[in-house]
Amino acid sequence: MHVVMFGDQHAETLGGAQVSMRLQRRFLEKAGHTVTVVAPAMHGARARAAASDPSYLDLPSIPITFDREYSLTWPGARTDRRLDAALRRLLEDTGRPPVDVVHVQADFWGAFIGHRFARRHDLPVVHTMHNRVDVGIEATAPFPKLVLRALNAWQRRALGVRAEAKPVGRDGWAYLRRLASRSDAVTAPSTHFARRLEAHGVVPQGRRGILPHLDPPPTEPKVDVIWNGIDDDLLEAALVASPAGRTPGVPRLVWLGRMSPEKRLLPFLEALALSGIEADVELIGGGGQLAAARRLIDRLGPRATVTFAGRLPYAETLRRIAAADAVVQTSIGFETQGMTIFEAASLGTPAIVSDPDLAQELGSGYWAVGDGRHPDPSAAALADALRAAASDIAGGTPATPDPTVRERFRQSSRTAAMVEIYERVSS
Repeated sequence: MHVVMFGDQHAETLGGAQVSMRLQRRFLEKAGHTVTVVAPAMHGARARAAASDPSYLDLPSIPITFDREYSLTWPGARTDRRLDAALRRLLEDTGRPPVDVVHVQADFWGAFIGHRFARRHDLPVVHTMHNRVDVGIEATAPFPKLVLRALNAWQRRALGVRAEAKPVGRDGWAYLRRLASRSDAVTAPSTHFARRLEAHGVVPQGRRGILPHLDPPPTEPKVDVIWNGIDDDLLEAALVASPAGRTPGVPRLVWLGRMSPEKRLLPFLEALALSGIEADVELIGGGGQLAAARRLIDRLGPRATVTFAGRLPYAETLRRIAAADAVVQTSIGFETQGMTIFEAASLGTPAIVSDPDLAQELGSGYWAVGDGRHPDPSAAALADALRAAASDIAGGTPATPDPTVRERFRQSSRTAAMVEIYERVSS
């Protein structure tokens, strides 16, 4: 089977969706399938190495960030022609088989380009919803309602939507509904996000629909849940390298992720100071709030020792998680899966979880912030959870992750589940 994936950003750039695409490609190829990844061309020092990979079909692009890490390809007729010609040359030069299925893993221009390609060539589409568009824009953009209206207008133009018999709307859910309506299957990386998508009508309605192949067919289309996984080999290496037992000392906590408002690093540091716990806390990652985090620590003077580790290679990050007593998860309502707590559970490390949806998905092996049923963004609730975790860890009775997560989270199992969906929409 030949799968063509579409992304907003090149798979070799930074980002969770890009990591997932690279991993999916690798395990699909290990299973004997062919993968071509279509995305904006990279800029900067790493662009040449990425361009030499025959599995990457890079589209002409312009950089959109000061560090030239991220790029944009404008969707339209010119890009369509370039894409079709480039893919035709790629198939001729490499002997790759014809395309069987389109897998869109993008939210913006990559999604538009992918759906336009599938429509032109009458190919089935699987669309993976990675992000809560409304929450992300509200957390990162000024005047979010205006931004969403403009985004919906751009989408309608790019997808050729002249008029809608039934008004879809102009918010983030309307935006996702239009993408889902052109898809033969929609997947989400967690049960809670899948059910939320369904509740807002973000379900597949493509040329085949998602479920008419089943006998008897269900009454309503649904969203398939396929977790983003962890590399089987890296997981095994991290497990082998992990300590046999807990190293004596104060509780060791790890916070990791992008240092931006939606990840709630600064509220975590406020709660850490308020908790008064004695602990070693490692912050892994970088981002726009790094300087603010350093200033806040200097001002609050928490009893815990806080270390900034910066951005680390993925294998080293897994090693740090395995050696920690707990991972701290602080975002609320933003994550569609919450990869860090699943990585931790796979390595036997429990988590302190702020988002009740993520806690429910995890099942066990965590300390809940607040009552565990309703989001509580207060510093006091997070401080209470930090105290409870530190006390249990010091007392030798930490939370214990569900041992089945490790096997269910392996990428090999996730790839097998996705291939079943490819086969279903292609039949």
